Amino acid sequence: MTGTGMGLLAGLTTCAALHTGLLAGLAGRPGGPARLVASFLTGKLAAHTALGALLGGVGAAVQPGPPARGLLLMLSAVLLAFFALRLLRPRPPDHGCPRPSRLGHPLLVGAATVLVPCGITLSAELLAVASGSPLTGAAVMAGFVLGTAPLTGILGLSVSLLHGLPARLLGVALLGVAAWTMAGGLRLGGWLPDTGRAPPVDARHVATDASGVQTITVHALDDGYRPALLSARAGVPTVLVLSTSGTTGCTRAFTLPRRGTSLLLPESGRTRIELGTPPPGRLGFVCAAGHYPGSITFR
Repeated sequence: MTGTGMGLLAGLTTCAALHTGLLAGLAGRPGGPARLVASFLTGKLAAHTALGALLGGVGAAVQPGPPARGLLLMLSAVLLAFFALRLLRPRPPDHGCPRPSRLGHPLLVGAATVLVPCGITLSAELLAVASGSPLTGAAVMAGFVLGTAPLTGILGLSVSLLHGLPARLLGVALLGVAAWTMAGGLRLGGWLPDTGRAPPVDARHVATDASGVQTITVHALDDGYRPALLSARAGVPTVLVLSTSGTTGCTRAFTLPRRGTSLLLPESGRTRIELGTPPPGRLGFVCAAGHYPGSITFR
């Protein structure tokens, strides 16, 4: 059910934009929109189910780290921008004859979406890894694809009807989503500078016990991390505690890009991460989708 819930959310956000671009690129193929969408979803379902089984069986050994996932998001952004520019490009009249698509078969294009994931897909993959079971991992990713199916079907049946101004407006919207996705990829890879101003040390979230161990507490909520910006002492043993309470958003897929650390938090509970003795500087964190950034400034 969690995979399906993530799919429904993804279908309303970044996955919807990516699939709109792909389906626009496929528009005009023989067989009609309904056959195109069915073939696209079949390929996507097969590829993601196989990936889920692999992730559930082998786990973190086949799960790419934050930099690799950031690159995949950036690739998705480039692909989105490509399709957006195609929609913005003036088209000669087709005199009632659909233009042949330059993309491959819809079944193969659907399967290839596993290589250009949206941000929430990456969170679903972490859930499959955490399952520790090929069957459960396959079910998570299959549920994810089925969750995206309703909106994908609507988009696929309507995108071929877009011409003129509506197509150009869609192109502008896709360019905006491409820029947002690119920023998420840069953030997930740890390549986007953190320009937030470090606040003073707050005793409500940073405490030191009698043994000298510093504990930093961050709450993972559905709509972000609280607090998102913290300051703490450098050069002392430090533990980061992540607190969740009924959390179901992508913030559960917590990532420390520069440490190469990714883990799936429980829906409710407290998770400890040993940070050692951090040197002066900033330690950024973000969800696995590249959204909801934050940082801890050690000084």
